[in-house]
Amino acid sequence: MLVLVVYDIPDDKRRTKLSNFLEGYGRRVQLSVFECFLSLEEMRELHEKVKKLVKPVEDNVRFYWISQEAVSRVLTIGGETPQPPPKYYVI
Repeated sequence: MLVLVVYDIPDDKRRTKLSNFLEGYGRRVQLSVFECFLSLEEMRELHEKVKKLVKPVEDNVRFYWISQEAVSRVLTIGGETPQPPPKYYVI
């Protein structure tokens, strides 16, 4: 499933730490938006790890779970449509 992670974090250090962390899970599509193709278990793991990186009183992080049907209907202007990573890489 596609998980859209959107955040608003006022502290530069925490924001940078979160964005660097999220790069290991998905693709940045805007400054504070990541598209991550994850299983349910991976999504739960990501949610738990992110909770440890932010301050809920000051920060706002949202996870939107998007069905495959909805992903196929995404319209974009500029940039690429959401694409899952390749299943394997040839080296």
